[in-house]
Amino acid sequence: MADTVSYRPKAGEIPTQPGVYRFRDANRRVLYVGKAKNLRARLSNYFQPLRSLHERTRRMVTTAASVEWTVVATEFEALQLEYTWIKEFNPPFNVQFRDDKSYPYLAVTLGDRIPRVMVTRNRGVKDARYFGPYTKVWAIRDTVDLMLKAFPMRSCSDGVYRRAELTGRPCLLGDIGKCAAPCVGRISPEDHRELAEDFVSFMAGNDTKYIRVMTERMKQAASTQDYEAAARHRDAIQALEAAMGKSAVVLPDNVDADVFGIAHDELAAAVQQFIVRGGRIRGVRSWVVDKELDVELGDLVETVVQNAYEGSDAPPREILVPELPDDAIELEQWLTARRHEIGDPGAPRGRLTGRVELRVAQRGDKAALAQTVEMNAKNALVLYKTRRSSDFVARSKALNDIQDALGMPDAPLRMECYDVSHLSGTNIVASMVVFEDGLPRKDQYRRFSIPESTDDTESIYQVITRRLAYLKNPEAEFAEPGAEGAQTGAARAAGVQTDDAGDDPEIDIDAELAEAAEKRRKKFAYPPNLLIVDGGQPQVAAARRALEESGVQGIQLVGIAKRLEEIWLPDSDFPVILPRNSDALFLIQRIRDEAHRFAITYQRAKRKRDIGSVLGEIPGLGPSRVKELLKHFGSVAQLRKATPDEIAAVRGVGPTLASAIHERLASR
Repeated sequence: MADTVSYRPKAGEIPTQPGVYRFRDANRRVLYVGKAKNLRARLSNYFQPLRSLHERTRRMVTTAASVEWTVVATEFEALQLEYTWIKEFNPPFNVQFRDDKSYPYLAVTLGDRIPRVMVTRNRGVKDARYFGPYTKVWAIRDTVDLMLKAFPMRSCSDGVYRRAELTGRPCLLGDIGKCAAPCVGRISPEDHRELAEDFVSFMAGNDTKYIRVMTERMKQAASTQDYEAAARHRDAIQALEAAMGKSAVVLPDNVDADVFGIAHDELAAAVQQFIVRGGRIRGVRSWVVDKELDVELGDLVETVVQNAYEGSDAPPREILVPELPDDAIELEQWLTARRHEIGDPGAPRGRLTGRVELRVAQRGDKAALAQTVEMNAKNALVLYKTRRSSDFVARSKALNDIQDALGMPDAPLRMECYDVSHLSGTNIVASMVVFEDGLPRKDQYRRFSIPESTDDTESIYQVITRRLAYLKNPEAEFAEPGAEGAQTGAARAAGVQTDDAGDDPEIDIDAELAEAAEKRRKKFAYPPNLLIVDGGQPQVAAARRALEESGVQGIQLVGIAKRLEEIWLPDSDFPVILPRNSDALFLIQRIRDEAHRFAITYQRAKRKRDIGSVLGEIPGLGPSRVKELLKHFGSVAQLRKATPDEIAAVRGVGPTLASAIHERLASR
């Protein structure tokens, strides 16, 4: 593998000013957009030796054919330009948001002559004051029903209102006291507008004020023996307290804030946004982010916040996030500008003032709420990873859609997926995961140790050859009892070691496997309907070569390429594109991600054992120095090739210790 890409610009050519950079492929399509305080310092990170880059960063850099940049005057301008270009070009390697839900809002149409309160998913009503979003329609409808007892404003449609005006008879809500009936003149338009404004003020957080006012009115009515009015005020107070009870008190009454929680892994992130107004949670919003590159939490926070306020939602004066991005000051400027630009139809002249502050909650009630939001985000991520898997109807639909998309004669009731993992060409391992009826069968997972291989395609070929050899001779042991990586004759011929693993990468094959040989034969004696490899055309071609040489028939072979999530068939010049949010693609992604996770887990376990066995016995070489050595050289294999002088150049390693390391490695 080359040390870096051919299009790497010279360091002196890259400016040191703030700016925005774009990676493009050979067809000039924008693959990734990023910003930097110092373009030269940031771009140099992408042009390090390829073996030291994160896997997805390396994929992006090698897919690109050129890089270009635009210098701007300030970091704030860089933030704005990056945001604009991401929206314009939709680069595949920038984080992608999945928010296919349409959340319900409570809206008060203050722009109408007779304002109306309604529950809607449409944010385009002119001069309306919105509250929410809410996660459940029924919850906000219950709140409105309670509120109308205290603020009996109009809630009917325009058609119902006009019909009442023409007939001179109010609707049922007017007869039962949940509407002041401006349609028949029981209340003037001016007085009705005051009701609507009180409704808005209560929802905006001034709830305790109205409780106090109505309590005073109830006492005054009781003192004058107007018990009927006192009872009405009492019922209104109870309704308002019930409505307040639907929003838990979490902060002081004067707190208006949005609290973000983010839970993420290598592939995805779940975001939770709690909307706090007047110290109460007025709405909750959640969505999922697909991560293509290895994005740090601070960078993820920046993108999440920008997307949260790209629409018509005005940012509050305080936003709590799990970590501040590097350019938090510039992001605050952008949020403040959005707050002033969007405004608030319910505020005087529609203006919102004040500066938006981005903070990390450190202690107290806000920190406790932030932990709650983070916990919800973690639960949402787990739910996202496992959603649809327990739904029989969704699983059946996914399997049928895969059958139709790939032209298979039957639905793929048994699917096997293979992935290869290595560290700079060393510690090469592969994984095999099995899904039956759309569900994982972890007792049938297998892992492979590959002693020698030229590249990923050769590794795929070896592993598939081993698997297919077992299909032809189901009486053979899947792995001989003994140490990890025990081989059968077919495995030796393929140069592949096989390891039963279940879901634990530390389990070694021992005599217990001999007792379970019959069970294993039953599990693996029949072929999969669908064989999936992680990769595109090269990996599919390697797997097909193994299939043809084995003589096994009736197995559909596909590969899934991570870059655009396209499905590749053998001998196909064009991929199969499944709908982005389809159950079929989700199921294929899930089995691919599970194979990747299982391979990575095993590869890390092997690397850990190698590190412990090779370096742990050298006197004077503790864990911190081992970490520095591996960070510097990338692997034990590269360390073996180093001279004593090169080893001594590592921080904390002197000439004497470097000689001891070199001698110990040379003797093994």
